[in-house]
Amino acid sequence: MGSSDVLTPAARAALERLLGPDRLRTHVPLAPLTTFRIGGPADLFYEARSAEELARAVTAARDLGVPFFLLGLGANILVGDLGFRGLVIRNAARHIRVEAARHRIRAESGAIVYPDLIDAAVSHGLSGLEHYAGIPSTVGGALWQNLHFLSPPPERARTMFLEEVLLEADLLTEDGRRTTVGKDYFDFGYDYSILHVRRDVVLSATFQLEPAEEAHLRSVIRANLQWRAERHPPLETEPSAGSIFKKVDGIGAGRLIDACGLLGTRIGGAEVTHRHANIIVNRGHATAADVCALIAHVQAVVERETGYRLEPEIAFVGEFAPPTSTPPYTVPKPPGVLTARERIALKKERADPIEKKAEGDDRKAE
Repeated sequence: MGSSDVLTPAARAALERLLGPDRLRTHVPLAPLTTFRIGGPADLFYEARSAEELARAVTAARDLGVPFFLLGLGANILVGDLGFRGLVIRNAARHIRVEAARHRIRAESGAIVYPDLIDAAVSHGLSGLEHYAGIPSTVGGALWQNLHFLSPPPERARTMFLEEVLLEADLLTEDGRRTTVGKDYFDFGYDYSILHVRRDVVLSATFQLEPAEEAHLRSVIRANLQWRAERHPPLETEPSAGSIFKKVDGIGAGRLIDACGLLGTRIGGAEVTHRHANIIVNRGHATAADVCALIAHVQAVVERETGYRLEPEIAFVGEFAPPTSTPPYTVPKPPGVLTARERIALKKERADPIEKKAEGDDRKAE
């Protein structure tokens, strides 16, 4: 389907009038705007620099019947090689305001959780957001998935959820109303919020935090960054979309994938990383077709060997070419890289009393 099928000259002219002809761009590559570094171009592209611009762009697309996609940091998504037919709205609404006396921080939904939001809170001695350091997300994306992390260190005794510090959020609802809602509205769960089933758009959010010593908060951030670095491939050199598959019957997908001997499986430029069995990385010039073929291969092997059918948790955006037809092959583990099983075994050798809990969270996250 070509762009003319979804974007008439009249609709495009109306978008230019409403959003500004100098702000509406054409055929913008989306790969550099995702953490996977994969994907074709958007027919039309608009960067919203404030909550008001975001609301205006979404309203315009809805009113004109133009298909649109709201893009944050581009994590947890795979964009098709043929791109997106319609309007991509990049959420760059990033204003942050600290109300230190009330221990609150308010951020537009395009604000980057780490470092921007977390640093703003910590520099004012406000605690509650430091647990999510290192997770690539905007505020809007964080609410969408109820951002979570096993923290605080060193005990890592429980999973911390963003809902615990959310006070309220400003929304543009799916029926076009502007409203402010409390956290109960979101019906939060594990990797879930009401935004999965409602087409509401978060414009801004306010978090209720607690006073704490900045030095302590900085130490928590450093520990969390180190913990993640030991378990997740670095996005700078090994681009990925994060975890690919959902848990099934309470079992971490990574545990099943590892048990089936799929670590290091590669198709084209896409590879199941040895670092984390539930993460596929872009080894250079990977296409969405490569990733789709590898996803299908992993699903087939796991179902054949275990009886479980894995379902993706990432979003598939835009138009996709057929999956790559070349057969998979396995690459050896790079020197110095620890798999999850090797990491757990090493911890047990050291008789670390907190690793049993960390191991359990590893298995949940995989």
